[in-house]
Amino acid sequence: MSADAVYLVAGLALFVGVLAPVLVRSIALSAPMVLLLLGMLIGLLPMPEGWSLDPVAGRKVIEHVTEIAVLVALMGVGLALDRPLTRRTWRSWSPTWRLLLVAMPLTIGAVFLLGWGALGVAAPMALLLGACLAPTDPVLAGDVQVEGPSTGGSPEEAEPDERDDVKFALTSEAGLNDGLAFPFVYAAVFLASRGPIAEWGATWVAWELLGKIALGILVGALVGWGLGRLTFRAADHRFRMAERGEPLLAVAALVLAYGASEVVGGYGFLGVFVCAMALRSVERHHDHHRAMHQVIGYLERLLILVVLLFLGVSLTRTLLAGVDWRAVVVAVALVFVIRPVAAWLSLAVAARDSSLPGGLLPSERAVTAFFGVRGVGSLYYLAYAGGLVALQDESWLWSTVALTILLSVVVHGMAATPVLRRLAQRRSAVAEAD
Repeated sequence: MSADAVYLVAGLALFVGVLAPVLVRSIALSAPMVLLLLGMLIGLLPMPEGWSLDPVAGRKVIEHVTEIAVLVALMGVGLALDRPLTRRTWRSWSPTWRLLLVAMPLTIGAVFLLGWGALGVAAPMALLLGACLAPTDPVLAGDVQVEGPSTGGSPEEAEPDERDDVKFALTSEAGLNDGLAFPFVYAAVFLASRGPIAEWGATWVAWELLGKIALGILVGALVGWGLGRLTFRAADHRFRMAERGEPLLAVAALVLAYGASEVVGGYGFLGVFVCAMALRSVERHHDHHRAMHQVIGYLERLLILVVLLFLGVSLTRTLLAGVDWRAVVVAVALVFVIRPVAAWLSLAVAARDSSLPGGLLPSERAVTAFFGVRGVGSLYYLAYAGGLVALQDESWLWSTVALTILLSVVVHGMAATPVLRRLAQRRSAVAEAD
């Protein structure tokens, strides 16, 4: 295929990608699934001479592209959440805290033990695999997340998420756990480069686990709150960007929060998500939030189109080349056993009353536990770690992560529409019975 023909194929693929959300609306498929499979078909075509899709050789490109995609998705997720995070609503976030503080460590530990203890993977690589695959993805999980900010009217009219704790839990989990995976990525890197845990464990807990998380949250909150005050309540009306309808503020806030968090040493992913929530909290029901979310949504769709098409092409040509029985075991175990069991345990033990905000019915706990979509964030973490330390069996790691993402996109993409529709019907039936 000539270089000129690439433009034709890419244009047709992007056109199909634009139509995908409409085409799959009434069937058990997701837009990411269609795009990924389309990319895999394109990968069967001959590539122009000199083109390389080797993930090891192109690690830096993968890192930066996936980084941008995750950041944009995190900003969108933060703006989309209608439920505030205050002392009054803290308990209504119960599913989120359980998924982050219980399910995520359990998932990392289970993948580590499976890789190191059962499959013979080196300990640092098994831990890295767990850290890469544990976080759910804010980029590819749109079908199981809240759709966007509800603005205008009364607070009761503007918070439909209060009545859909499954989507809220999955959305807020994806917004926060991408930043919380970083400490475990660093732990794997330190284990590979600095030796036994005793030599670096205390520093890791103090800085990578606690210090950087605190800085990311603090900086993100300050940036979001400051921009929110300026945008909605500035004394000089010329600085009230909400009155001028300037939705590109969301992009400026994203870049500013990420840059500021990283410069002071915090986790930028956390900073961006917290910034979006803080910005939203200043004037929660203003229509400007919807305009900002729309701009972020356009950027996110464009990035998803590009990333999924290239991921699909790479799957066909290089990414799955290192798949062996161990990779299959990891992918199947994570999607069907480890994540569902870990998340269900976190939600079921001492469960919150289902009649309260943040309380889940047994069926809702099962659905929340199952839909742990893996995606772009996993690729970013693997590329990031590979830039810090030489990875043993790096090609195998790429193949295992890629296979897990493919399985997750297919399984969760086919199940999302019918499962969520049936869950909504059951929820309505319970509400009518009450």
